[in-house]
Amino acid sequence: MHKEEHSAGGVVLDGNKVLLISVVNFRKQKVWTFPKGHIEESESPRQSAVREVEEETGYRCSIIKPMLKASYFFTLNRQKIKKTVKWFLMKPNFRISKIDTAEITGILWVSFKKASRMLRYQSDIELIDMVENFLEEKNKKIKKNIHSKVN
Repeated sequence: MHKEEHSAGGVVLDGNKVLLISVVNFRKQKVWTFPKGHIEESESPRQSAVREVEEETGYRCSIIKPMLKASYFFTLNRQKIKKTVKWFLMKPNFRISKIDTAEITGILWVSFKKASRMLRYQSDIELIDMVENFLEEKNKKIKKNIHSKVN
């Protein structure tokens, strides 16, 4: 038998840069990841993702589209926990506040290439690949529309 946890988070995109946060995980390792956190009882995953991104980065964001729903297991204090995270692609609207410094040790806007090198969790690597693919498809459609209007 295992315990279940549900979280939501955001991949915040500004042009060709993505927002990463640095946290110390439960193994006392510093890791770069995307902002996320527990879904409160009164919240939807979307509301939770927007709130968590704001608390952890100081950026008020809008959701562009839902992304991946990732599930994985980890063990904490000898208890097996299944964690499910609902991820959303977001864009920053404006910076409104300081970050939760008790939890977050750094914030960095980086290129996709640099993010791919910095991320350690498999689900984060899958997310950055999905966002890159989404942007490539979007750019292809824009170029195709421009080309069809010119001809």
